[in-house]
Amino acid sequence: MSEHSTETDLETFHDAAAVQTLPNMCKMIIFPIWRYLMAHAADVAQYILEKTGKPITTIKLQKLVYYCQAWSLVWTEKPLFEEEIQAWANGPVVPALYAKHRGLFEITAENCLGGDSANLTDDEKDTIDHVLEGYADKPAMYLVQLSHAEQPWADARRGIPPGVKCSSVISHAAMAEYYSAL
Repeated sequence: MSEHSTETDLETFHDAAAVQTLPNMCKMIIFPIWRYLMAHAADVAQYILEKTGKPITTIKLQKLVYYCQAWSLVWTEKPLFEEEIQAWANGPVVPALYAKHRGLFEITAENCLGGDSANLTDDEKDTIDHVLEGYADKPAMYLVQLSHAEQPWADARRGIPPGVKCSSVISHAAMAEYYSAL
């Protein structure tokens, strides 16, 4: 591996200053691996906010992030992000993302959720773009009702009365199976 490719990899690392102290041998081992680590839900949310260019309700953002994850599992057979999605009363929610926007009704790219769209690959951005083509123009409550009518959310909430708090996880397998059959 050349010194140049190590420096290129360093540019993509979040804390490049701290990495400068690592011996070159460590850099040659760590950075080829680092490039393949998974993005986070906040990265996906940030990209959605940048692409739409307008305020989005946090409930709509959560549903868009959910559909991005679901369709990524179908189209690429891998998740976009590692955080779990739970079957909350108002539909699928990524609790880690919720913690970043809690208390906000609407959000913009400038709200700083801590995400970075640069952490997404071109293929991941393409997946998100296709999801946005199909879902971004829909109102938040349409997406809530749609997710409630679909099996992954309904199965995760099985036995839980409407409106009652629930932290059941919507599994990747449930999403992939359901959406691949559509």
